[in-house]
Amino acid sequence: MNQRAKQVVLSALTTFAAAASLTFATASPASAIDQVDCGLRTDFAKILAHSTGSQNNQESCFANAGEMRWGRGAYAPSWLVQFSTGNNRVQWHGDGRWQPGAPVAKWTVFSFPNHPGGVKIDGLKIW
Repeated sequence: MNQRAKQVVLSALTTFAAAASLTFATASPASAIDQVDCGLRTDFAKILAHSTGSQNNQESCFANAGEMRWGRGAYAPSWLVQFSTGNNRVQWHGDGRWQPGAPVAKWTVFSFPNHPGGVKIDGLKIW
């Protein structure tokens, strides 16, 4: 390989390596919602939900941006009784879509005092 060809290959490899390092350096960390102990905190996203087969509402708190969907298990099928956004913007997933269309503002409490099965929930998203 002649000198000019070596320089072209070396230049191309250097450019590729620089571009690849920028891609890895600027990648955002994955965000993941976590279920946490509610305690006395008011800044967590909090849901009060009622599961089929249970006579009691279950309070659950969540922290960190991200989304969580559930199928069978502790929450499903369930209906939403109340949620509090805390220091977060929140949407819930029910009836096959994220609701409401835009995230609910921080420090907002929504209550759904209607009959059981009125507001389905199978996921939560924190912004």
